[in-house]
Amino acid sequence: MNPNLIINLFILIPAAGFLLSLFIPEHREVVLSRIAFLTAGSNLLAFVVFGLWWLFHGAVPLNIRDIYLYNAGPKDSFLLDFYFDRITAVYMITGSLLTFLITIYSRYYLHREAGYKRFFNTILFFYLGYTITIFGGNFETLFIGWEFLGISSFLLIAFYRDRYLPVRNAVKVFSIYRIGDLGILLAMWASHHLWHENITFAKLNNAQLVHDHLLNHSNAGVFISLMLLLAAAAKSAQLPFSSWLPRAMEGPTPSSAIFYGSLSVHFGVFLLLRTFPFWEHQISVRIIIGALGLLTSVVATSIARVQSSIKTQIAYSSIAQIGLIFVEIALGLEGLALIHFAGNAFLRTYQLLVSPSVVSYLIREQFYEKTAETGQSATKPLGRLRASMIMLSLREWNLDVFMNRIIFHPIKRIGHQLDFLKFKNVVFYFLPLYVAGLVGLYYRKSIPDMWLNILPIICSGLGLLMVLKSFSERNSPRLAWILLMMNHFWIALAVSFNDHFELSHTITYLSGIVVFGGAGLFSLFRLRREESGFFSLNRYYGHAHEHPRFAFIFLLACLGLMGFPISPTFIGEDLIFSHIHEHQFWLALFNSSGFIIGGISLMRIYARLFLGSHVKTYHPTAIQSS
Repeated sequence: MNPNLIINLFILIPAAGFLLSLFIPEHREVVLSRIAFLTAGSNLLAFVVFGLWWLFHGAVPLNIRDIYLYNAGPKDSFLLDFYFDRITAVYMITGSLLTFLITIYSRYYLHREAGYKRFFNTILFFYLGYTITIFGGNFETLFIGWEFLGISSFLLIAFYRDRYLPVRNAVKVFSIYRIGDLGILLAMWASHHLWHENITFAKLNNAQLVHDHLLNHSNAGVFISLMLLLAAAAKSAQLPFSSWLPRAMEGPTPSSAIFYGSLSVHFGVFLLLRTFPFWEHQISVRIIIGALGLLTSVVATSIARVQSSIKTQIAYSSIAQIGLIFVEIALGLEGLALIHFAGNAFLRTYQLLVSPSVVSYLIREQFYEKTAETGQSATKPLGRLRASMIMLSLREWNLDVFMNRIIFHPIKRIGHQLDFLKFKNVVFYFLPLYVAGLVGLYYRKSIPDMWLNILPIICSGLGLLMVLKSFSERNSPRLAWILLMMNHFWIALAVSFNDHFELSHTITYLSGIVVFGGAGLFSLFRLRREESGFFSLNRYYGHAHEHPRFAFIFLLACLGLMGFPISPTFIGEDLIFSHIHEHQFWLALFNSSGFIIGGISLMRIYARLFLGSHVKTYHPTAIQSS
């Protein structure tokens, strides 16, 4: 048996199933569902056979250096690398079996649903991203699957796209996911400088190699570990990001089960397990991970015990269990963490799938499990403490308020201070400033070293200001889009001042921006011409109802502009960060923040223009949730 061929097959089967499902007509429900469960079933069967062979031959980890998407030296390369070990094996058997069961369940659950085809397309897209992530042998390959998971999550939560609350929550969850992506990007940047190559996870298992590199770079090691923890906490809904998981339950019950009960929510656990050999000897990091998991478990348990919604109870119960898994990983109990993951995944999937039945059985008995203290006990210190805990838990510890005040409201406030960034000012001030930057780049050798250190940060900061303005823009979608495009040009100019960033790298990066940015502008101009009275960012307009083709083209344009793995910009991002010097922390932070906030702004533009109940009153309007 050729393991290289088999592992490639595990990626190709979901890819083929997803692509095939795109060409099946909407009304062919049986064909769509069969493609889905045959894809998951064949992958499951192939893995069982391969897994038995792998165990029989000693269960030796396998590393496959597969395809160079870009290769111009050790630092300037983008390699698709696949890795298989017991972590991959546990995630693969759990994910394949649950996806197989969910596709069978969904075939009947979503029968005659308007978005039947869209649901199965998204599930297969998610399954493709899932397999790429768990087989990823380096950060770049893992990040491809990580991005797939983020966008499929957005699409599944917004499945009922004619309703206000699912669309709003989809944007909120995607925003939290993007904050986690900030950790991944900064960890990849620091990792480039620590290893001077695109390090593979197979090499991370070499304890001597890791020790030698961290011996004189302990601060870099702690920084990378904390950034990985940020990504893991956001993905697995740990504090302070826990409030997004119940909001994600607005999608169909099968997607809630497979995504937020079992598989996607455990990818923070996967990231920590995969990188454990890197940070296992950093005691401070292990203490932080364990403390975060324990605190999350306590808070989530208190919230779950006072919720009246069964899905919210399950969500916070799952968060509490994942917090305990974080503690187990921090203690070095990898085997126990894997068993705990599989058990929690199967249990939460079952609970979510039967939750509609449970609601119907107990509909007359639903009440809050906890009530406020009355009488003398309420005046005692312990009684007052208990009552305060109940009220805090009922309000979910104000986690949503905390996230808004700490992250999103400051971004909006800064953006509103930039209202002078109109079309006229951008053309008359910032365009000549960019041309001046290009002239300075041409005469770079004549610029003093002090200015060479400052100019990249200035250029990147100007790009970030445009992103912040785009994020807060409420009137003109075209202005918001153009500002996001200009951010990428400023980023390319900023990094071009560094040594060895060649013109070919700039072309690789900006080619996707030009193509997908142009496609987005074309869609906006056409939509503006046909819907001139309903074209702003003040509300959700639901134009996908009458313009599904524009909606699809614009979604692809948004993905390409944010650097999704359908665009050369995705490889260009890796080249950008590999050429940001080790001492240029602010440049790395500004660039990564621009990517992250820009991605949130793009999906916000898409959601407000094309999702939600249709603005025209002659279409049926869904009742808004409270």
